[in-house]
Formats: sequence, C-alpha cells, structure tokens
Amino acid sequence: MSSNNPLLQSFSTPFGVPPFAQIQLDHYQPGIEQLIEKSRAEIQLIAENEEAPSFENTIVALERSGRGLDQAAEIFFNLNSAETSDEMQALANSISPLLTEFGNEIMQNEQLFARVKVVYDTQSGLSLDKEDHMLLRKTYLGFVRSGANLSEADKKKYSALSNALAMASLKFGENVLAETNGYELLIESEEDLVGLPEGAIDAAALAAEEKGHKGMWLFTLQAPSFLPFMEYVENRELREKMYKAYMSKAFKGDEFDNQEIVKEIVRLRFEMAQLLGYDNYADYVLEERMAEKPQKVKDFLNDLLEKALPKAKEEVEELKAYVKKLGDDITLERWDWAFYSQKLKNEKYQLDDEMLRPYFQLEKAVDGIFQVAQKLYGLTFKKNDDIPVYHKDVQAYEVEDESGKHISVFYADFFPRSGKRGGAWMTSYRGQWKTEADHRPVVSIVCNFTPPSATKPSLLTYNEVETLFHEFGHALHGMLADGKYSSLSGTSVYWDFVELPSQILENWLMEKECLDLFASHYQTGASIPADLIEKIKASSNYHEAYQTLRQISFGLMDMAWHSLSKENIDVADVAAFEQTAMQQTDLFNPIPGTCMSTQFSHIFQGGYAAGYYSYKWAEVLDADAFSVFKEKGLFDSVTAKSFKENILSKGGSEHPMELYKRFRGQEPTVDALLERSGLKA
Repeated sequence: MSSNNPLLQSFSTPFGVPPFAQIQLDHYQPGIEQLIEKSRAEIQLIAENEEAPSFENTIVALERSGRGLDQAAEIFFNLNSAETSDEMQALANSISPLLTEFGNEIMQNEQLFARVKVVYDTQSGLSLDKEDHMLLRKTYLGFVRSGANLSEADKKKYSALSNALAMASLKFGENVLAETNGYELLIESEEDLVGLPEGAIDAAALAAEEKGHKGMWLFTLQAPSFLPFMEYVENRELREKMYKAYMSKAFKGDEFDNQEIVKEIVRLRFEMAQLLGYDNYADYVLEERMAEKPQKVKDFLNDLLEKALPKAKEEVEELKAYVKKLGDDITLERWDWAFYSQKLKNEKYQLDDEMLRPYFQLEKAVDGIFQVAQKLYGLTFKKNDDIPVYHKDVQAYEVEDESGKHISVFYADFFPRSGKRGGAWMTSYRGQWKTEADHRPVVSIVCNFTPPSATKPSLLTYNEVETLFHEFGHALHGMLADGKYSSLSGTSVYWDFVELPSQILENWLMEKECLDLFASHYQTGASIPADLIEKIKASSNYHEAYQTLRQISFGLMDMAWHSLSKENIDVADVAAFEQTAMQQTDLFNPIPGTCMSTQFSHIFQGGYAAGYYSYKWAEVLDADAFSVFKEKGLFDSVTAKSFKENILSKGGSEHPMELYKRFRGQEPTVDALLERSGLKA
C-alpha cells in the first residue's frame, strides 16, 4: 500500500495541493496508520534527545513534527464534511479514535512533558520574541489541559473520555446530516406554491425531476429550499409542516435521535473538565478565550438581552398588529414569523429578497469580493483549472499579492448536495508556517447557496451574499497569515476573536462604493439602483432586536449546557432543559416536538462549545473596528494596511486584545454595535 498511497508521497501537484482524484477511500486508514507510526518516531526522538531541553530542540521540534499526519487528517475530515458518503462516515468512526488516542499519547508522554516543562520554567533566561513566547505558553498549557499532570489512572480515564467524546460528536453530526437529507416535501398542486418566487419554484421543479417526479415540486430542509418556502408560501399549514420538520431534526425517538448523544457529550465534557481541576466545561474552555470566565460571558449576554428585549417585544407586537390589519384571523406562531416579517418589510421599505436577487448573480458577487480584497490588501485571484479539486462544482484559484508573489490557493464550493453538511464554513487543507521558506496556505470556503436553475444562473439572496462575505473574511485571515508557526498562524486564534475578520467584512456590503463594484442586473447589466442601496441600509436594522435575541438565546443555552455542576449534570429531559435556558428570550410559546439542541452542530459537533457567545462578542469588535474605516474611508490604504498587519497576518501570535489595541489604539466599546443595531438608548 505504501508505495502507491498518495497520502504517503510528496504531492506533485500545482502548489502541492492534495491530489484528490488519486486518493481512494482505501488509502485513508492505512495511510493514517503509517503516518501515526512516522510521527510516533519523531516524537520519540524529541523525548529521548540527550541534549539539554531548549526552545529549538523541544518546542519548535514538537511544533514541526507530524506534518504528514496533519495533512492527511485535514484532507480526510474536510472531505467528510464537504463530500461524504456512508463509507467515508464508517471510516471516520474508525480513524477518529486512532487520532484521538495518538493525540493523548503525545500529551501524556512524561518524558516529553518533562522537557517542555524545563523550557517553560526557564523561559526568563531565554531570548524569545513574542511569537516564541506564545508558542511556548500554548505548548505547555496544551499538555496541562490534556492531562499531562494527571496520575497514571487519571490519564487513562482522560484518554477514554476524549475518545468517547470524539465518537459521540461524529455520531451527532451524522444524525443531523441524515435527518436533513432524509426529509422531502413533495408538492403536486400548483395552488400550494402561491406566493413563492419564480426562482424557488424552478429550483423545486428541477429537484423533483432529478428524483423522478417530473411535473411536481420538491422542497427540502437545505437552506436554499427551506428559507424561501418559509418566507413566501401562503399555505400556512404547509409552512407549519415544514417548520416542524426542520425544528424536529434528530428529535423523533428513532435511529437518528440525538437526545441521548447530547446528554452523553455534555456529561463527558463535564467529567473531563472535573478531571483537569475545573468546575465545569465552560471554565475549562474560557481559560483560553478573551472572555476568560463564564460569569463574564453571562453578564455580557444578559447586558445585551436587557438592551434588546424591549425592542424585540415591540417588533413582535408590531407584526401581530400587521397580521390583524391584513385581516388574517390567526395567532402569530413561529412558522408565521418569516412570512409576515418579509411581507411587512416589503411594505415598509418596498424591499424584499426577490427584488435584490437579479443584482446578485453568484459569479459577479465572487468577482466583487475579489475586487474588495484587491482594493484593501492588493490581492489578485486567478482561476486555475490545473489545480485538482474534489468535486466538479469546486473552483480553484491561485492568489497573488501586488508584487506577483504567490500567497495562497483558494477553493470555493458553493452549492448544496447530499454529501455536504448544511451551513457554511471556511477551512484549510494546509496552514502557513516558515522554515527557511515561507510555506503558503491552501484555504477553502464551503457554502450551500441557491444553485442555478434550468432558466436562471445562481442568483443569491442578500443574506447569501452576506454569508459569502463572512466566510471570505475567514478565508482572508487564513490566506494572509504570516507567522513562523502553523499552530499560531491564520485562524488559529482565541475562538471569540476568530469571528472578527469574517464579521467585519460583512459591513462593506452595506456600502454603495462596494456594491457598485459588482451588483448589476444579470440580464441588463444595469448597476443596482441607488434607491435600492438606500433601502438596504434603511432596512438593515429591521427586526435586528429579534435576531439579537435569537443569538443571545443560543448563547445562553450553550452556556447552560456547559456550566452544569455535579448536582445537575444528569439532565432528564433535553427539550425541557433547553426551554428553561432560553426562557427569558422567548417571545413565542414552545412548540412540542421541536428542539434546537439535538441539531445544534455548532456546539455539539463543531468548535463552539461554551463559545457560541463569540458571534455577539465579535460583533462588538467588528462594529468598533469598522468605525475606523467609516471615518477614514472604505478602502483607505493606511487603515487596511494596519488591519492586515496587526490583525489578519498575525494569527494567534499574541494575545488578541494586544493586537486589537495596536490596530484601534484602544479597547473596543459596545457603542458602535448598539448604534449600528439601532439599540442605543
């Protein structure tokens, strides 16, 4: 196997990207097993080195070990999210424990930790720069936080817990994907489509035809299908049906039910935190965050709640009055919110998604965001069909700076398919680091946008364009990385800082100067009219308090799950627990048979456990930081250079507050966010 396993060879591809077409499913497990053995030998050499421990021969050597293994694991798990199959998911269940066990083995290697500790304890006598100090701190804490100081018996316990946790998270994600893919609403009567825009009807007809139901319309729980359905379909019963299908994912007591898995993940995380000497999992997580303590997060969320709740209640009352004015004799329910909210928005601002779609053709939006990157940071993106991709829909670009120097490879993967999990994310197939050479990154964004139909190109909603800008902001953070060490480079920052580069970029989308670069009608080529841009701005705070409350509710629920103590760790009823946690943000009655926790991949599968508050936390940072661009100019070169040099290129090489203050000149205040959100008293 080794002689022809591409995972064990140097990649002879453009820019050394993965040779996707050559990698077969049966290459992964043997390849990863061999790479674990190779890494084990590298670790042994470091641990058994007879020279006295130094920063170079211990900390840097450790940082540089296992490169091949990291690369193979990145390829595998990225594809397991973007292009999976039953066979791949089965492999994940086999590969995941191998990697977890090996990770624990490194972190609990006493000989190795003893060397790390010597360097850590004698650092005052070493001539290290800030980045070196951060690597040393992160390495030492990494060992401690992974059980290096535990007794032999507790180390075994820690390994068992982390293994079980990795498996439970995998299973959680598989169930959510199965539930998302498993639901189909087939409509036979055209009457049931009343209200739906033409594009959504075309897409549903195409989806039905592909499944052998020509002449019918198929709707799914994928965002491009689900969201227009909830916003436009006049048939209230069908909206209710669709909403309940969406909100009951992995909550039906069947083979894909996640209730016991949620309880298991929460309990395993709690036991792991206790074993390491923390009160709960939130304490453990927040030690390595800007927020530092659970109480600080709760205070932050509750402070925002206090400011948003009165306004959110007003927004709900306004919508109820509007429903009454229309003469619709109903009690407003959650499945009515998007529908009537969209109607009222249209009436108030003469604006809805369908008026904007023709100006947001995907290809033009992508070109627009490239122009923004060029104007701000001097980057150019060249499509390169010679760069291997993992699916025919994926596009590959080489990225260069103003001097023509290679900066990164960028992959873009935009449309839903059954092998791709829901949502949108940025990831990388290779990080950035420096030896004698500067090893440049391979970065990817994965989305689930409205696909082209038989009659139209891919025309995005405003929210989808916002998502494009958001994920591209993360991508810039990865692409512009300029550090010595890959574990501190790019998006390897404190989790409540990682959303700043993504969220700040969304602000450009509200500005005429930016929209004029790309927003033109897909048929006539006419630029987006100034009055539409004004309407976008005027409506930008529409139901902002309600949305803020929704984000706060998820943040509070996340903190509730991860702040449990010994006395209450055994949760009996997942839905009841969730309702209690979100109670103070609830503006509607709970709906039996629905649950958010069982499908909340961010916290039970992704990296947002005890960290969902990060989105609102980063909004404070992004609003405050963007106020500088507003003042100096949207594409002001001095401000852009400062943001690039102090934030984007620095990664996690220093504490984020130090980096932020270097850019901003002061700590952030909440004022700019409250003003932007229309929540300022």
